[in-house]
Amino acid sequence: MTRADRPAEDGARLGELDVLRGFALFGILLVNAQLMAGPRTVIDGGPDASALDRGLAWTVTALVATKFYLLFSFLFGYGFVLQERSARRSGAAFAPRHLRRAAGLFALGAVHAVVLYPGDILMTYAVLSLLLYGLRGLGPVGALRLAAALVAALAALLLAYGLLTVALTEPYTPDPASADTVAAYRGDPLSVLAAHLRDLPAAIGANLLYSADMLAAFLAGLAAARTRLVERRGRDRAWLRGAVVRWLPVGLAGGVITACCANGPLDSRWFHVGYAVAVLTAPALTAAYACGLLLLLDALGPAAARPLAAAGRLALTHYLTQSLVLACVLTGYGPGLYDRVGTAALLAGCVVLYGTQLALSARLAGRVRYGPAEWLLRTVTGAGRPPACPGPHPADAVRPAP
Repeated sequence: MTRADRPAEDGARLGELDVLRGFALFGILLVNAQLMAGPRTVIDGGPDASALDRGLAWTVTALVATKFYLLFSFLFGYGFVLQERSARRSGAAFAPRHLRRAAGLFALGAVHAVVLYPGDILMTYAVLSLLLYGLRGLGPVGALRLAAALVAALAALLLAYGLLTVALTEPYTPDPASADTVAAYRGDPLSVLAAHLRDLPAAIGANLLYSADMLAAFLAGLAAARTRLVERRGRDRAWLRGAVVRWLPVGLAGGVITACCANGPLDSRWFHVGYAVAVLTAPALTAAYACGLLLLLDALGPAAARPLAAAGRLALTHYLTQSLVLACVLTGYGPGLYDRVGTAALLAGCVVLYGTQLALSARLAGRVRYGPAEWLLRTVTGAGRPPACPGPHPADAVRPAP
């Protein structure tokens, strides 16, 4: 048995999970930025978009959209099991601790949705985490079977609706942002808050539609944690290479089909058909990305992984900070660039923002253990202030290759 096959000691922090969280932040940023910037960046860049803008919007749909929230959801399910084990080791009751964590997460999400971004996912995670608690008794096989059933049901629903749309409707052009919407998002802060409140029900509805997909990823993470998948396979090069070879072609093919349906050349009636394909194939590309990243960082050495791992430890703070920066740039909180920014410029800004977050995380790694949002959530979860603990976790570093 190699070191990669031996489980980590209970209580040791898994650097690989932090690395994957840090990586997922980038994909989440790219998608959320497009949604926050206005309709011209979401589908094809708008009627006056350049070929570059259209190509980048297509590429983001093919390679990024629906892939990274699945990775975050998988890691949430994995972390749920780790938190359960931590409570057991400390002799604390897990149920009240988990309930307080869910309440804290919901409250953070509500503030985030109203003030910064109506498409917040934290409230949905908080509610789904209660369902996950009720399903925690499932074994790995049972959890995976339920996850597969949830994915199949959502894909079937989207496919049926999409095919009916194709068969019964005429091609149409998606409506651009109305003048009232544009004015609201470019207006003063009260106008922006009113726009968020107006858009919040539709955003919650979209999250509810895809909640089956998120819960399925939670369950996959739960099953993986029960079998200690990351502890056993996170540094197993042969296993990681095999996963990339198996799943990358499936995921890429699905991403191309999704982008063709959502961004062209097929017309907009095919949108839901494309996303039915995404629901079925995005997990394959997500798995290939995760395994490929761990392989790459293993080849580059521990130093290459440290910025991602540091960012992953502050993932909640970074997620909220991304929305704060985007809101201050794109809405009336700042210059009000809503529906004025092309896709290429927006994505370039995202690269700069993410790079800044990585650099700041690496700089803070040796000084702080929690970000402000993590500290607040831990305070709520523990029903009191967490112990003062400046400096890095002793087990935070990604394990060296065997």
